Amino acid sequence: MADVAKAPADPRDDDGGADSVELGGYQQELKRTLGSFQVFAISFAFISVAVGIFGTYDDVLRTAGPVGIWLWPIAGVGQILVALVVAQFAARIPLSGSSYQWASRLANPKVGWGFGWLSFCFLAVAVVAIDNALASQAFMPLVGMEPDEDAARVITLVVLLVQTVLAIASTRIVSVINTAAVGVEVALVVVVSIALTAAVLVTGDGAAANLTSRGITAHAPDYFAVGGGLMLAMIMGLATLVGFDSAANLAEEAKDAHRTVPRAIVGSVVAAAVLGMLFLIALTVAIKDIPRISASGSPVAAIMRDQLGPGTERVLLVAITFAFFGAGVVSMAACARLVFAMARDGRFPASRLMRRVSRRTRTPVPATVLIFALGVVLMVALPGAALLELITASTILPALIYGATIVLYLAVRGRLSRRKGAFDLGRFELPVAICALAWTLIALFILVSPREALVSVVIVAGLLLAGGLFFVVMLMTDRGALETEPGELGEAFLP
Repeated sequence: MADVAKAPADPRDDDGGADSVELGGYQQELKRTLGSFQVFAISFAFISVAVGIFGTYDDVLRTAGPVGIWLWPIAGVGQILVALVVAQFAARIPLSGSSYQWASRLANPKVGWGFGWLSFCFLAVAVVAIDNALASQAFMPLVGMEPDEDAARVITLVVLLVQTVLAIASTRIVSVINTAAVGVEVALVVVVSIALTAAVLVTGDGAAANLTSRGITAHAPDYFAVGGGLMLAMIMGLATLVGFDSAANLAEEAKDAHRTVPRAIVGSVVAAAVLGMLFLIALTVAIKDIPRISASGSPVAAIMRDQLGPGTERVLLVAITFAFFGAGVVSMAACARLVFAMARDGRFPASRLMRRVSRRTRTPVPATVLIFALGVVLMVALPGAALLELITASTILPALIYGATIVLYLAVRGRLSRRKGAFDLGRFELPVAICALAWTLIALFILVSPREALVSVVIVAGLLLAGGLFFVVMLMTDRGALETEPGELGEAFLP
């Protein structure tokens, strides 16, 4: 393992950001290598619109029918509102840890710790969820392997190991992978959408009427009920258009972070929402046989095979596998930075170890290894049903995090100062924040109302309880870490 030590600040790496790190009471230990597009790629790769649609389109067809895709733009607008609020914080306090740092410095460290724990649970589970889906939904079909849970777990562990090595080796390598993944994903969505549209126009197979069809759910009795089929279709957008704040977790490695990080947060959601809607329309119009496609385990691949031939299915699986891998890498990097941020404040288990940064690579090595170790534990210890429920529960966590972030913003916005040139909504900030809060409450209701969500809610409650127990231990053994805040960055944005 690389030697680890506290690296001295290097002002040449900063490009306008060291002032924020120093005001935060820290040294510039992480290396600033990320340009504006690379920061955007981090957020866009985490969202991974093609991956999200690939993994959830079948649920929409089975619960709401093809017409359910029109809930995507509603989710898109709601998540853009949330992103605008998150961007306001990212412009003011560009430190690794995102909402953990914002709450710690603008409310108090105890509140910040709660934000940090929620974010850690979400990101740690997200890494495992993405890589397990890579193995079972993309890689195994690509190489012709039959579905097998044990084989999928082994592949997941191998992928986790490769991602850990890359994330430790260099932030620049992570950014290159994510930039390439974003390029592949955008090309996939655009090219496939155009190709499917052209195929439908040439052959006449497919129909615009699919866009208003309820498909196999035409006579479902609880279609419009609370927790019913139509409401469940909203989960595609809610589960996909999340994680855009991952760019904020790498803010200390971004150049001109006050500008690039907020723009990446908002821009990634807008791009994902627009591209996703175009992709969904093209896919839905291209369906030849709605009942058959709805029964398919992978309807996106089936539609492409029907319209464009079997060779295109393999191309799709290659692109989706790479997109999954890029999303997993950035999730691991974001989670490791959050652990590092909490540990250097003495608020994470084994803080002295988890805060250490490699002198050679200037990446948080122990924090990254921790994410890998947690993935190994989940893959080895949890049975299939429990793992699936844990992954499902992780869709609730970002809604909780975003809702809490918006409440924090509404509580402190009147006391926040402005930074010249930084992202700012101006007079629109209050109405945007109120609408974003209303949206997150709606999203939470949608996520927890189905009967099937009960186990997920219990798991989330268990994760919160586990965090609460560690919080009590900290209060008893190291209260000072939860009562003092390094640096002056919180005060720097309070007049």
